[in-house]
Amino acid sequence: MSTLLHVIEVIGVFVFASSGLVEARRKKMDLVGVFTVAFITAFGGGTVRDILLDRRPLFWIENYEYPTLIFIFCILVSPFFRQLRQVVTERVILYADALGLGLFSVGGASLAYAMKMPLFICVMMGVITGIFGGVLRDMICNEIPMVFRRGQLYATCAFLGCWTYLGLTLLGTTELFSVISGIAVTVFLRLMAVRHDWKLPG
Repeated sequence: MSTLLHVIEVIGVFVFASSGLVEARRKKMDLVGVFTVAFITAFGGGTVRDILLDRRPLFWIENYEYPTLIFIFCILVSPFFRQLRQVVTERVILYADALGLGLFSVGGASLAYAMKMPLFICVMMGVITGIFGGVLRDMICNEIPMVFRRGQLYATCAFLGCWTYLGLTLLGTTELFSVISGIAVTVFLRLMAVRHDWKLPG
């Protein structure tokens, strides 16, 4: 289980760091700004989760190679951002963000469940892990956080994906199947929400 969570964390960190890097470059930030926004986007949700669960050390301090790799990633990618924008379309960013949401949300719920938290708390920890990095990213970039705008479903997708993971876990399915199913539901709902403009009632 720890190996599975580690893989989820690594992929999620780089997916969300990439979205932070893209947003920082759009705001014409320098390298310090790019790294700061990428760092906060990648680690913000997990940090809030760890603080709320009183988990020490924080996950990115325990895995100190994460911020180091993000720093190197920003240095290597930033000079070629204009060329990359021709390859990395809005659709690619959308898919990457949806995948990051699914990975971090289910990973956060799984971690809380392993700590024997109540089910609803597990779900909330998953949602916080999935969305809070993006909230901090948007605030730093002087935007209203996407999750708080009346746009397509976002946090709701993470909420339902976490319940899918927990429901399957309680039914006795394998951990791998539960995790993949939870991630798949989150990603699918997010992409469908964007495609069909699904929104919560005002």
